[in-house]
Order: sequence, then C-alpha cells, then structure tokens
Amino acid sequence: MYIYLPIAEVSVNAFLLLGLGGIVGVLSGMFGVGGGFLMTPLLFFIGIPPAVAVATEANQIVASSFSGVLAHVKRRTVDFKMGGVLLIGGLIGAGMGVFIFNYLKGLGQVDLLVKLCYVVFLGIIGSLMFIESLRALSNVKRVGTSKPHHKRTWIHALPIKMRFRVSGLYISVIPPISIGILVGVLAAIMGVGGGFIMVPAMIYILGMPTKVVVGTSLFQIIFVTAFTTMLHATTNYTVDMVLAVLLLVGGVIGAQFGTVIGAKLKAEQLRILLATMVLLVCAKLAFDLIVEPSEIFNLSGIGGH
Repeated sequence: MYIYLPIAEVSVNAFLLLGLGGIVGVLSGMFGVGGGFLMTPLLFFIGIPPAVAVATEANQIVASSFSGVLAHVKRRTVDFKMGGVLLIGGLIGAGMGVFIFNYLKGLGQVDLLVKLCYVVFLGIIGSLMFIESLRALSNVKRVGTSKPHHKRTWIHALPIKMRFRVSGLYISVIPPISIGILVGVLAAIMGVGGGFIMVPAMIYILGMPTKVVVGTSLFQIIFVTAFTTMLHATTNYTVDMVLAVLLLVGGVIGAQFGTVIGAKLKAEQLRILLATMVLLVCAKLAFDLIVEPSEIFNLSGIGGH
C-alpha cells in the first residue's frame, strides 16, 4: 500500500516504513541509542530527501526512546541526575546545530553535509567501539569478569564536581555537559539521537557502569530530539508528519522487543554488535558517495530547492 508524503513529495510503501520503524525501535531498546544513525540513511536509500529525513526522524526517535526508557525505569537503571546534566548540554547543542543546518540549507549544501557527517562520525566511533569491545570481550574470557571503570583519570581532576549516586560517580559536570553539546549538534544536523556517541562516551570517558548507561542515554535522547524536532518544524518546515507517524508506530512496538533482547545479552556482546552495525552503515554511505557522485548533486539540488 503506497501513500504520498506531502513534505517529502514522494510515494512510499506504508508497510516498508512501519517495518523500518520497528527495526530501529528494537535497536533503541537493545543498545540505548535512538536508532537515527540507521534510520536516517535508510530513508535516504528509499528516496526521502535528506533535509526531510533528518527533521522527521527525530519524531520517531522520541517515541522509540520513550518506550524503551519506561522499561529501564522499572528496573531502576536510569541515572536521572546524570541525564539532567547531559540534557543541559544537549539542548544548547541542538540550538547550535539547527542554526548551522538552516544556514547550509539556504546555501543548498545541507544534503552533502549530512552524508559526509555520517561517514566521518560513524567511521570513527564505530572503529573505536569495535576495537575496545574486542579488547573488553577478550578480558572477560581471560579473567571471567570485566574490569571496573572506576579508576582515576583526567576527568577526576576537573572542577565543579557533583555526586551521581546511581552511577556511583563523583566527577566534574564539565565532561557530561560537553558530551551533551556534541550530541545535541549531531541530533540537529544528522537526525540522530546521538546514542552511538553518547553510549561509548558514558562508558569510557565518564566511567559509568554499563547497566545504567542504556536507560540514562535514552532519557536524555527523548528531550533533546523533541526539542530538535520543534526547532526544525518551526524554522525550516521539513517535518513530514505522515512519515513521522508511520515510523513512530513501528518504533514504539520494536523498542519493547529490543529491551527484552538486550537484557539477555552481556554488555560486551551488546557493544560489539552496535559497533558492527555502525561500521556497516558507514560503509554503505561511503560507497554511495564514491560510486554515485552524480546523485550527490541531484540531492543537493533538492535540499536547496
């Protein structure tokens, strides 16, 4: 059953969109990521203009993340205090990102920027996560238990410290706010929740225990992506509500299954699966940019239209 998407100006199979939303919802529940790092490129591949895909995908991320975080709240694996600090930075970053997005959209370059950002960030983050996950997995096999993250680093020397009891940390608020700003910028420019950066940063930089990382990441993603959607809808009018609703329905259902699956896997296994998925999406986008350069210019024309 094909439906017409008025803002995107294309006709797409409704069941395909529901299926994509469900897949991304599963990822959200499993890994604590909004799923936009996968959904936004998939929308590119089925013909949705990048400017519309970025702005609209944030709606689906809000829904799937909210659905996923409810399950984590029941398990008491959400650090609301840390989530609030990350959120402050996220809102600041989202405002900055939408400003950059709108400026480049006016120049007709936003579509190319979005794809290049995906290739660069997914490549870097995916590679680092994959290497670190393999190392952690080998440590678990050799020792039997994963190494604790509560060793002293440069983070502990920074000022303006705060105690985060759920995470068992006493650290400066500067790193979490900085991470939040970066994730907010990415949410606005790339149409992602930023979990693919947020999750490894919370584990390896902040030293948070893995069991509370997923729920806390989802909590922050909800508000940052909702704020980003509002800014996109009121400043550049690229939010397609028909597309958003279809993705939302699939995402909410999928997130519940993802949370159940994630609870049955070990932390190291979850991290290596996420890293592999990030690298696969990165490879596909890079391949399209290299092999089909003519399509870049066509898409840029749409974005600047």
